[in-house]
Amino acid sequence: MIFSDSQLMEGDTEVDKNFPLFYRKKSGAAAKISRPPKPSSPAAASAAIETPKSFEKELNPDPTPADATFSGLGLAEWAVNTCKELGMKRPTPVQQHCVPRILSGQDVMGLAQTGSGKTAAFALPILHRLAEDPYGVFALVVTPTRELAYQLAEQFRAFGSGLGLRVAVVVGGMDMINQAQALMQRPHVVIATPGRIKVLIEQNPDDIPAVFSRTKFLVLDEADRVLGVNFEAELRVIFQCLPKNRQTLLFSATMTSNLQTLLELSANKAYFYAAYEGFKTVESLRQQYLYIPKNVKDVYLLHILKKMEEISVRSAIIFVSTCRSCELLSLLLEQLELEVAALHSFKSQSSRLSALHKFKSGRVPLLIATDVANRGLDIPTVDLVLNYDVPRYPEDYVHRVGRTARAGRSGLALSFITPNDVNLVHEIEAVIGKQLEKFECEEKEVLEDNITKVYKARRVATMRMMDDGFDEKAMERKSQKLKSLAEKGLLKNKSKKRRREKPSQEPQD
Repeated sequence: MIFSDSQLMEGDTEVDKNFPLFYRKKSGAAAKISRPPKPSSPAAASAAIETPKSFEKELNPDPTPADATFSGLGLAEWAVNTCKELGMKRPTPVQQHCVPRILSGQDVMGLAQTGSGKTAAFALPILHRLAEDPYGVFALVVTPTRELAYQLAEQFRAFGSGLGLRVAVVVGGMDMINQAQALMQRPHVVIATPGRIKVLIEQNPDDIPAVFSRTKFLVLDEADRVLGVNFEAELRVIFQCLPKNRQTLLFSATMTSNLQTLLELSANKAYFYAAYEGFKTVESLRQQYLYIPKNVKDVYLLHILKKMEEISVRSAIIFVSTCRSCELLSLLLEQLELEVAALHSFKSQSSRLSALHKFKSGRVPLLIATDVANRGLDIPTVDLVLNYDVPRYPEDYVHRVGRTARAGRSGLALSFITPNDVNLVHEIEAVIGKQLEKFECEEKEVLEDNITKVYKARRVATMRMMDDGFDEKAMERKSQKLKSLAEKGLLKNKSKKRRREKPSQEPQD
């Protein structure tokens, strides 16, 4: 992260004046965050971090009162009517607590479960302010993945349907000249991944920075991921184009200690709403596991997918750990005559959007994906999230299973567990505070019905991947990634033993 825990415990931590996450003008002069005195003890240091003068934290897991209304949040009548048209009957807790604070001009961070309405919590007050003083670019929303950027654009357009809202999406994999021209048209809202907006700014230094000179709002969606160290260079470039008197809004379903510290260092009065502490999954989600040998995972997968109708599953997302597994599994299931779409970072952007559209529209009931799909995607028909590979980190599990049981609906999360995964699952259970239940399945029935046809299909799928040159493309992609990490000084010494720490996220361009 941008500030390490060790840095924060030292008394000489200062916010980089050229890279302030939160920064305000005072009496015409730039506001500075003063250097805190060195604490006399670790306890004093902890207290200093927990109780900053300009920081207000509210932990409130309680449901929204029955009499709460969107008009009671201070939103304009047109916004209230839009909520009604979209079927939003009353505000969720994150909306109830954060919307009034944003309208009052505060920097806000909202930590709430997946499917709890975080997008509306920042989109509605932004559009409320835009309607009072319309100009572009009024808001810049930075998000970690391309698919999430397009979804956010759809949601902004829905909320701003009565305003003639202009939204531009700036992500990698698309034509940069068209994107630069779109920015020069000064849309009201720009939604971007960090890498691509950085490139556009650097390649057009005389034009693009001026586009953001009056931006009122900066939003970091999935803030814990966006503020990862891999994006620091991108954020430095982006922030230098933004005015000092902006409002900064951070929203996420999971939080790291560094993320909270960044908010606490705000020179402006900052507000932090947390629906819970630590990591949490929704109560309406059933979380189960299947303990199986690794070499028959495909066989069990086919068995589960054939039972979808029986267990009332309309559509399912199958999460895997690597792009290669994603491609191979999609080809295998196609060979078994199942309709599937695959989503991973080796695919072109047009292919990624096409796969997601097929799945969201219901044309195919199965989406096989890497963790590029684990954040923010809201697809109401997803009744099952299947962890074909158990994620290495509990926060990834939380985000994955959050693709179902959204907005009060029920859902099932099923994880395939092999002997090598036991410790990972125990770690996940400890973090989410509950144990996974056993999914009942007859081994004899599974293997007798499916093992031969699955093994044949796997051989065909493997040959198809070889014919398509997938491994060569993967090596080229890996080389590009290593080059990018080396340029940022993030390439780890491969001779050291692998540590149990989360690796840097792959940058999005």
